[in-house]
Amino acid sequence: MPVPARPNFFSNGFAAIPFSALLLLVALFGGIVGLGGFTFSYAEGGSYFSDNPEACANCHVMREVYDGWLTGPHKTVAVCNDCHTPHNSLVAKYAVKGLNGFNHSKAFTLNDYPEVIRITPFNREVAQANCIHCHEELVTLVSHPDDRNPTDCLKCHIGVGHGR
Repeated sequence: MPVPARPNFFSNGFAAIPFSALLLLVALFGGIVGLGGFTFSYAEGGSYFSDNPEACANCHVMREVYDGWLTGPHKTVAVCNDCHTPHNSLVAKYAVKGLNGFNHSKAFTLNDYPEVIRITPFNREVAQANCIHCHEELVTLVSHPDDRNPTDCLKCHIGVGHGR
């Protein structure tokens, strides 16, 4: 007794789509992948997965802070990610990098960022936690995060990692 053929979802599913619509979908998918790949390559996207500070200087507006870091005291002990991404997990680190990368790309693409770039409140919290993380022994006696007015390292040392 012959076994009835099972319907093939892909051949039956695509057969219902008009050829011109299928061609348009393939062209759209190719355009998105091609344009995305070109943008990722042009912006040296792979470099952002590293801890190399030169990746931060890919963007011309970061040149000044990168040059400041090159001449600053933190150069011998810390790179950009040590101060600007969380230390508690790899997922948190890349989540912050991704969020900041998205925000930077949006700001530079739309050209809607201030002339003097300021740290966001969220990134300030990350940097503050990293100050405490690296300088814990030094600041244990003066840093009280549970106080009404907890110690704010960046209030006095805002430019320390950038050679200011």
